[in-house]
Amino acid sequence: MFQSRIERLAEIIVNYSIQTQPNENVLIEATDISRELIQAITREVHKVGGNAFINLRDRQVMRDLLMNAPEEQIRLWGEADSRFMSMMHGYVAVRGNSNLYEWSDIPTQKMLQYERLYIKPVHIEQRAKHTKWVVVRYPNEAMAQLAETSTEAFTQFFFDVCTMNYEKMNHAMDALVELMNQTDQVRIVGPGTDLRFSMDGMPAIKCAGQLNLPDGEVYSAPVKDSVNGVITFNTPTPYSGFVFEKIQLTFEKGVITKAAANDTSRLWEILRTDEGSSSIGEFAIGMNPFIKKPLKDILFDEKIDGSLHVALGNCYDDAYNGNHSAIHWDMVLIQRPEFGGGEIWFDDRLIRKDGKFVVPELFCLNPEELR
Repeated sequence: MFQSRIERLAEIIVNYSIQTQPNENVLIEATDISRELIQAITREVHKVGGNAFINLRDRQVMRDLLMNAPEEQIRLWGEADSRFMSMMHGYVAVRGNSNLYEWSDIPTQKMLQYERLYIKPVHIEQRAKHTKWVVVRYPNEAMAQLAETSTEAFTQFFFDVCTMNYEKMNHAMDALVELMNQTDQVRIVGPGTDLRFSMDGMPAIKCAGQLNLPDGEVYSAPVKDSVNGVITFNTPTPYSGFVFEKIQLTFEKGVITKAAANDTSRLWEILRTDEGSSSIGEFAIGMNPFIKKPLKDILFDEKIDGSLHVALGNCYDDAYNGNHSAIHWDMVLIQRPEFGGGEIWFDDRLIRKDGKFVVPELFCLNPEELR
């Protein structure tokens, strides 16, 4: 039923997102998905003269591995996959979500070990820095259930949001990038939130389908020690197999001094991963006009129309604020009226209120313009 849209998505991934060239090596890594999209991406890579490599993974199998593998095995796994990743020019991750809670009973220390010894060397140090990459979700019954809709309706939504006109979005983002690059002081205001920081000298980076599908954000980073105040997130935040809710963080000179959530002790375990895990490595504004509510999937949720997010932990090299960590944890705040509203101020100028841009140069990023 959706075969033509699968082929269109594969074409976007290979030719727009990672721009595969002849003789380039592309690793396609798939987790818990059916084969149709993997086959379509593979065909598209070969069509343009690239070399496709396939890595199929299953979260239930990986759960057993992570529960039982000793530290040295995880280290060796990370070293081996990092070497293999170094031979790739492009990377496509296609991830299903058959059970959001599949890893919920893996001990936190085991998950932090996995983050430190596998995710960091393979994905943070090698893949993110040295390949053209894109991460894609793929619809299934579990994702439809989280979205509280039928599988067919969710699949239709998925293709709408992943095959939208990202080139139009890309051009529209230029005005926000320019404004953010000129901004020093940022203030975020809303229910339970009054957070201030500086972005002076930090570049803004637009994301319009090159790194994620779906996409729709412009990110930067705060000056590390400039973050002060409190922020309360109104969006569920899955991390390490557990769904955190009602997270509230208080910052003083860039470091979290108070934290609360539906499991505060588990939250603090993650915040104490390393020196950088209690500081912010990313600040971003989300604006995808098709994504209106949380799906408990960060690839969707961080792009919600009228949202913003901050990431605790590791910063990106192209918006480098000096924060290093084994974690990168995005937390989302939606500011549309039905979620409590809110404001974003740049240098004492209101630029977005209740999820809508209110300055003329940014009207092009409001949902009625991007759809």
